[in-house]
Amino acid sequence: QVQLVESGGGLVQPGGSLRLSCAASGSISSINIMGWYRQAPGKQRELVADITNSGSTNYADSVKGRFSISRENAKNTVYLQMNSLKPEDTAVYLCNIRVIYGTNNYWGQGTQVTVSS
Repeated sequence: QVQLVESGGGLVQPGGSLRLSCAASGSISSINIMGWYRQAPGKQRELVADITNSGSTNYADSVKGRFSISRENAKNTVYLQMNSLKPEDTAVYLCNIRVIYGTNNYWGQGTQVTVSS
């Protein structure tokens, strides 16, 4: 059983920064993709950014240049540095890990990010 524990959400003013962390525990293939998704009220869940175990990254167009994803493979931890936050970034941010060869796919509980003055 794989568990994902997120931290780092909160309330921030427009233009501010937050750093999210997600630690995975349990048995999972080291060949995987870790990522962050978000879901705002009344909207579909969307990919924010993801990163492979080899370091290849992928970003949603709406966050390019503002957000940065990174990971520490030895700790099975993924980070999301969010800068220049906008009110439209307000959402529940969910951590995800999925294996590249296989179907195992796991989600965290989510952490609320609110951008408001």
